[in-house]
Amino acid sequence: MYVNQPLVSIVTPFYNTADYLEECIESVLAQTYQNWEYILVDNRSTDGSADIAKKYADHNSKVRLIRNDGFLSQVQNYNHALRQISDGSIYCKIVQADDWIYPECISSMVEVAEKHPSVGLVSSFSLRGEGVSNLGLPTRQSFFRGHELCRMSLINGKHFFGSPTSVMYRSSLVRARNPFYIENHPYEDTDLCYDILREVDFGFIHQILSYIRSRDDSILSGIHAYDSSHHLDWLLTIRNYGGFYLKPAEYLDIDSREERRYYRFLAQRLLSLSGCNKDLLNFHKKHLNCAAGCKFRRDILARQVVLESIDIIFNIKNTSARIYNKFKRPAK
Repeated sequence: MYVNQPLVSIVTPFYNTADYLEECIESVLAQTYQNWEYILVDNRSTDGSADIAKKYADHNSKVRLIRNDGFLSQVQNYNHALRQISDGSIYCKIVQADDWIYPECISSMVEVAEKHPSVGLVSSFSLRGEGVSNLGLPTRQSFFRGHELCRMSLINGKHFFGSPTSVMYRSSLVRARNPFYIENHPYEDTDLCYDILREVDFGFIHQILSYIRSRDDSILSGIHAYDSSHHLDWLLTIRNYGGFYLKPAEYLDIDSREERRYYRFLAQRLLSLSGCNKDLLNFHKKHLNCAAGCKFRRDILARQVVLESIDIIFNIKNTSARIYNKFKRPAK
């Protein structure tokens, strides 16, 4: 029926996203690519999201609605949703319920993957609010060896993958991992990409193909409140994958650099005018202590607090400016 078009499974797990779900679904239906199935997985929504999804499933045989028997965590729901893809699926594309994709998204990604059979993961530019993310790769190149791409990423301090909505996977990789995403990890999608690229290569399209919505009530926004500069993200990535992708001297140098930046960030948060509560430190302790080869270092944090305190004392002008700017800002 669809000549030379491999089947693509598009998956949208959702929970209480009635305000955005219809826009998300319409963006999938508007794809120029034709050979797809669309799986909508309702995680026991209570805001009418399921009714919106049912409306589309009832009128389009390519759309399936699955309702969970019980409520799952976000990552559990994503893993559950990915297990619903058809056996004949060649590629798998997540579109998060509060995001949407441009009409040529699937066709462009499949084209790159079909051109390079060793590519297991494809990404592109994404529009995040008013800014473009996933920048930094050579513009004339769409194919990257997985090992080289990850090494470049760790050395330059840039993730080129984006959110789950930004990427497309080969379905064989999705089937081979159970669970697909690691649960109880603050950056499970980033971790997954570095893990997958041990074995496969990477494709990239220098075009905006997805829109990523920023929501104050999202899980990612909650993590951002504790790790606003992504220092924990980078330290965990380096500890988990630096030994594989980097030369020993590179790994030691980058690990040392990121550790200093990380504890300096925490010290600044402790001393900031906005304060730092127990939840912040508990968040960082939990995720560092649970990671392989990592441990929360109170001694390093204490040293950085002393150094930052000295800097504040001897930079009265800057400190005064911060105080002024804090109280000058209108209340939200």
